Amino acid sequence: MNQPFESDLNNVAAAHAAEPPKSDAAPFGKLADLAVRGAEDTSRLTNLEPILRIPVTVQVLLGSATMPVADLMKLGRGAVIPLDHRVGEPVEVVVNGRIVARGAVVVVEDENSRFGVSLTEIVGGTTGAEA
Repeated sequence: MNQPFESDLNNVAAAHAAEPPKSDAAPFGKLADLAVRGAEDTSRLTNLEPILRIPVTVQVLLGSATMPVADLMKLGRGAVIPLDHRVGEPVEVVVNGRIVARGAVVVVEDENSRFGVSLTEIVGGTTGAEA
């Protein structure tokens, strides 16, 4: 047995199925829908302006090492600490403690005094802590 609202929905669906498609109005209706959605998206982006100005900490992890405290105490100027990453392996880009991308280290300026990261992979959608 149909509930009162179910029969109303069935009647509305049947009425729409019986209507012939409007050939000239359909494309403009879709364009209008897209325009409305675009305006809504722009409005949402405008509302995000304060959030987009929040500073975040960005780190590039070149590698890590584990050593006993005794070895740490022996380190001095010029000491080299071997890391677990090899030259040419992707480095991890961490934002506020979460891995968000991987990339390659590149020279940014001609005088070889500054480095940067060329992103090669965006890590997406994980909810757990990765670092």
